[in-house]
Amino acid sequence: MKRFAFIGVLLFGAVLLYSSFSFPPLGDPHAPANRHVSDDYIRDGMKETAVPNLVTAVLADYRGYDTMFEATVILAAGIACFFLLRRYRRKPAQHRLYRHIDTGVILIIEQGGKEPVDSKEFERIDYHWVPFDLVVNKAAGLMVPFLQLFALYVIFHGHHSPGGGFQGGVIFGATVILLAISRDLRSTTRLFPERTSAFLSSAGLFIYAGTGFACLLLGSNLLDYSALARLLAVDPVMARSHGILLVEIGVGMAVSAIMIWIYYNLASAGRYDEGL
Repeated sequence: MKRFAFIGVLLFGAVLLYSSFSFPPLGDPHAPANRHVSDDYIRDGMKETAVPNLVTAVLADYRGYDTMFEATVILAAGIACFFLLRRYRRKPAQHRLYRHIDTGVILIIEQGGKEPVDSKEFERIDYHWVPFDLVVNKAAGLMVPFLQLFALYVIFHGHHSPGGGFQGGVIFGATVILLAISRDLRSTTRLFPERTSAFLSSAGLFIYAGTGFACLLLGSNLLDYSALARLLAVDPVMARSHGILLVEIGVGMAVSAIMIWIYYNLASAGRYDEGL
C-alpha cells in the first residue's frame, strides 16, 4: 500500500512539475496578471477601498472568496487533528504529582493520600521529568501580554501597515504556545481551554462568512462590503474599509485559535497532559 501511495505522489508531482514549465517567467511584465489585474489594483485600490495597504485590500476585498476558503482550510486542518489524535480515556494514575510554583520541587502523593498542605503554592502536573526553569517561566509570563498587544496591533492596523488577520493571529497563537512550552500544557489549557479554541476558531470563520451574507441580505453580492454603508452610516468606500476590518478580525480569531488547537493535540498526542 505504501508503494502505491509513493508512486502516486511521484506521478502527481511529475504532472505539477511539467505544468510549471508553461507558467510565465517570474516577474515577467507581459504576464496576464501584470497586464491587467495588478495595474487595476495599484491604480484604483486606494480610491475604492480607502486602504493604504494594497496587500490587505487584495486579500480581504478583491480576493475575499479565496481568503475565506483559506481560513476554512485551516479550520479543517484543526478539526482533522482533533479527530485523528484526541484521546478521551486516561489510565488511572497510581500517584499524583505536584510541583511547587516558585521552586519547581516535585511532591509525590500516593493514591488516596491527602492534598498538599498549602495547595495554592503547588500546581498539579502529570510527569516529574518536565523541565522547570524559573527564569524562563517568569520571563515568558512577562513577555506574553506585550506580545499579545502587538498581535492585536498587527490585526487592527493591517489596513495601514504590514500585517492583518493571518499575521496577527499567528502571533497571538504563538503567545499561548509560548506559555505551554515555558510552563506545561495543563496550566495553559486552564487559561485557554480546548473548548475556547474550538469555539473561537468557528466564531472567527462565522464572522467572516456572516459579513459576506450580511451583504447578500442588503441586496448586494457576497462579500461586497459597500452594501454595509447603510448599516455603518458611512459612504460605500469607507464601508469597504470597515468590512475589511471585520473579516480581518474574524481571520485573526480563527487562525490563533486553530493554531493553539493544533498544538494542543500534536504536542500531547491528543492526551492533553504535559505536552512537550
